[in-house]
Amino acid sequence: MPVLVCSEIEQASAGGGCLGSGGADGPSTELVIALLNNMPDAALQATERQFHQLLSAASGGISVRLLLCRMPSVPRSEAAEAYLRRSYVGMDSVFETEVDGLIVTGREPLTADLRDEPYWDSFIRLLEWSRENTASTIWSCLAAHAAVLHLNGIQRVRGEHKHCGVFDCSRTSDHRLVAHLPRRFRMPHSRWNGLPADELTRSGYEVLTLAADAGVDCFVRDETGESLFLFFQGHPEYQPDTLLLEYRRDLLRYLRGEAAAWPGTPRGILASREEAALQDIRSEARRLPEEETLARLSELFSGAAVEDGWHVTAKMIYRNWLEYLLAQKERRAAGREAAAAACL
Repeated sequence: MPVLVCSEIEQASAGGGCLGSGGADGPSTELVIALLNNMPDAALQATERQFHQLLSAASGGISVRLLLCRMPSVPRSEAAEAYLRRSYVGMDSVFETEVDGLIVTGREPLTADLRDEPYWDSFIRLLEWSRENTASTIWSCLAAHAAVLHLNGIQRVRGEHKHCGVFDCSRTSDHRLVAHLPRRFRMPHSRWNGLPADELTRSGYEVLTLAADAGVDCFVRDETGESLFLFFQGHPEYQPDTLLLEYRRDLLRYLRGEAAAWPGTPRGILASREEAALQDIRSEARRLPEEETLARLSELFSGAAVEDGWHVTAKMIYRNWLEYLLAQKERRAAGREAAAAACL
């Protein structure tokens, strides 16, 4: 079933037509999911599409409305700010709306300590609200790092190199959110930092999947009476070309002198012939003009066919999540009906 995107501010308030929870506004089993998109300006709309497409693929017969939300204090360009004002609702609007699930994305940090980020206070306010006001919340990549830092003081650890590419993963749990997943699958990762599995386990988290040579893939915090928190260090929402676009960005930073080293080749993306061509470009990058190097890279990447080897698994995980949200919504509705009947 297609996912309806709600992007009009006047529709996003509680009781508005876009977010109706019953009656003429929609079926009582309709799920309202807020996507709080913190991604950089250039990736805003791509991120919207990625999550919309994944939720649409996973929804099946479940009716889902997706509310696009923004967090205050995230630095934006003038053009991005205008787009957000036109297409997103503010975080306070989410607080005034009955949502079933929440998805929070990360963004590249500006500071060494996440607690010094300009949006930290807003992030903590959102996290604390979500514990009691959502059935479940997904924390994606850096948002996962920030969440466990606040909840348990667990510090992320920077690796010797960036984990970039499509990694072999294994399922390590029979939790409901990874039901029906194969024992072995592949998942995209794009990060320098990671969270130690032993510290997560000691703090009460359950690791659901592990990525070979990249540590924890996804994990969960399931406490009675609170929102079910699902954390991803990987990116099940990515499209086949996303990693190549990010790699091109990293290469551009190197060519402009913003990064000291040529970025490592993404794992599991390029064929051997393309990897050899990339090494040729690397060996000549210092003596060629930036424009020529970029042109050669664009030609190479345009011919690269990245196989989407994770979409089926990603759809399973998000299907499990949507079914969990639906079960919680129906359970709460039944509780309200029983309480009302008891008062008659």
